[in-house]
Amino acid sequence: MAYPRPSAVLELLKPITWFPPMWAFGCGVVSSGLPAGGRWSFIAAGVLLAGPMVCATSQAVNDWFDRHVDAINEPNRPIPSGRIPGRWGLWIACIWTLLSMLLAWFLGPVCLVAAIVGLILAWAYSAPPARLKQNGWWGNLAVGACYEGLPWFTGAAVMAAAVPDWRVVTIAVLYSIGAHGIMTLNDFKSIEGDTRMGVRSLPVQLGADNAAKLACIFMTLPQLAVIALLLVWNSPVYAIAVAGVVVAQLALMPRLLAAPKEQAPWYNATGVSLFVSGMLVTAFALRPLIAGS
Repeated sequence: MAYPRPSAVLELLKPITWFPPMWAFGCGVVSSGLPAGGRWSFIAAGVLLAGPMVCATSQAVNDWFDRHVDAINEPNRPIPSGRIPGRWGLWIACIWTLLSMLLAWFLGPVCLVAAIVGLILAWAYSAPPARLKQNGWWGNLAVGACYEGLPWFTGAAVMAAAVPDWRVVTIAVLYSIGAHGIMTLNDFKSIEGDTRMGVRSLPVQLGADNAAKLACIFMTLPQLAVIALLLVWNSPVYAIAVAGVVVAQLALMPRLLAAPKEQAPWYNATGVSLFVSGMLVTAFALRPLIAGS
């Protein structure tokens, strides 16, 4: 039996994709309003769960069920190139799923439930019969929840050892919706393969121009809702800071909209960086609110 090399397995698990959920988990920790002292082992385990476990599982699942599409879009990926031979891609996805649940169990029942929901969405996104990615509306929503909302929820739950405050949950949901737009931008790189394989991503369904406009709307409106909530919660300084982040994104959007296919990677590096910066600002805004309640 042929075995994959560790370097190929690591590439399959795509470490570069681990940052967003790890960042969201960190935002959840900050937003909990609780001191980290005495819970560092749980925080470290939660970071491991969010990135190298659950997110990595989603990447392995996606690569296995997308191996035919990747043969067109990215033929050098580990599975279509043969560096992950046979059914090893599927086996790795299953092993990582079980290890993720085991680690989540260590973090407590609330985190275990959140991890199970995330893993179900990860499999439903790529695997038939659900294969949510076949329709960009549902697929992007699932990925947004896995990348932003659930890790944020988990970070706060790790600190509180309970279901987080409703304000934390509300903010996590809003940034999950915003991540729908980020996922749409990510789909621009695979328009050709998605079209040929019948994957109805939003750039395929709507065309590049309309999909880019929709991505901007999805990213902007939830942030405006966050600003409004921060004002209602008497956090005007943080609201102004998030507003500044949004204004900067709006200033960059015309370049994206002028040439979506070419500029989507650039906006991912600039506008999305501003988006996640606003997440951390919001987490710090929540911290005194939750601590004082």
